[in-house]
Amino acid sequence: MTQRKITEIKLVGIKLPHKTTNHGGKSGIDCGDLWKKFEEGNYADRIPNKSGNEIYAVYFDYEGDYTKPFGYFIGCKVTAGTDAPKDMHSLMIPEENCVAVQAKGKMPDCIARAWRDIWISNISRAYQYDFEVYDERSKDWDHATVEIFVSCRKD
Repeated sequence: MTQRKITEIKLVGIKLPHKTTNHGGKSGIDCGDLWKKFEEGNYADRIPNKSGNEIYAVYFDYEGDYTKPFGYFIGCKVTAGTDAPKDMHSLMIPEENCVAVQAKGKMPDCIARAWRDIWISNISRAYQYDFEVYDERSKDWDHATVEIFVSCRKD
């Protein structure tokens, strides 16, 4: 795993109205429900000024480590100056140091497995903005590849 610096990313999409937690599988239910809303509401097609077709799922506003509450957002990258439509929100991922991890396999199991590995890894996590990028490689749910960017402290 190598560190890399990502540049600022502006997103438009939807977010959980409340924080969630990994305790008792609550985040799996909450985040799954938000994905269902995102897909059923056709949000990806309604986001203005997209700069790509990738979908970003962002974990942010952590109250501590991965055992504490956090916010969750799903959206697409947009060009600078784009305002969110009335039924959506915008989120800015600031420039930060990250470690990229690949989740591969059957969805959504490969994502859960990758996060469990991240939780027990020796990554010096910053708990700022962690995010998953869903692109063409994630379309086949039986053989998906998803990039996960984990914010980390600078070495």
